[in-house]
Amino acid sequence: MKRSGNVILITGGGSGIGRELALRFNELGNTVIVAGRRLETLEETIAGRSDMHAMVVDIEDSDAITAFAERVVAEHPSLNVLINNAGIMRREDLSRTRDLSDAEQTVVANLLGPIRLTNALTDHLVNQPDAAIVNVSSGLAFVPLSGTPTYNATKAAIHSYTVSLREQLRGKVEVIELAPPAVQTELTPGQSTREGYMPLDDFIDETMALLREQPTPREILVERVNYLRWAERDGHFDQAVEVLNGH
Repeated sequence: MKRSGNVILITGGGSGIGRELALRFNELGNTVIVAGRRLETLEETIAGRSDMHAMVVDIEDSDAITAFAERVVAEHPSLNVLINNAGIMRREDLSRTRDLSDAEQTVVANLLGPIRLTNALTDHLVNQPDAAIVNVSSGLAFVPLSGTPTYNATKAAIHSYTVSLREQLRGKVEVIELAPPAVQTELTPGQSTREGYMPLDDFIDETMALLREQPTPREILVERVNYLRWAERDGHFDQAVEVLNGH
């Protein structure tokens, strides 16, 4: 992935990992468009910055995604990098029959949203020089946290989808997966100060260092996530499940 001179679209750019990636990429000399539901938080991200833009999109609304893709290409015809970062994480109790609205919303936001937005921008991206798609999955794609089952499942699906996407776009668009560990953001309430989670700045520092490698790794894996990513390969999957779930 080219370091500078890109036009980058980042979903979920109003907070957390998305916001910090947006700022770092902008500092490297990239034009960055941050997208999300709330204009107020997006404008906080771009405040005082040049070559940064805020655009509202509801990643759970198929029609809104189509209209958004048309608008972003019209306003930023040199767009060449898409970072699918937006997502939600909800706790679920599988031990009883329950309202499935949280599970269904998680599937729409975390899986269908990136699929729809990627699809809407594919024809544009394949015709751009140095085009790239970065899909944000999770260490939980590889070892599940039992309290967030649908979140884990959507991230496992994003991992698999990204592999297929990479193969089909080979030679046209570079496809990268970013799999964070537990990071101190507000993905869930109180998470930004939760002990034992990776500080956000440390995560971004290590991530940007990996993105600077040439060629760019297919998977961006900070050191802390490797225990989960390679648990099955390295023969400690069952142990990782027990450790992650506090047994």
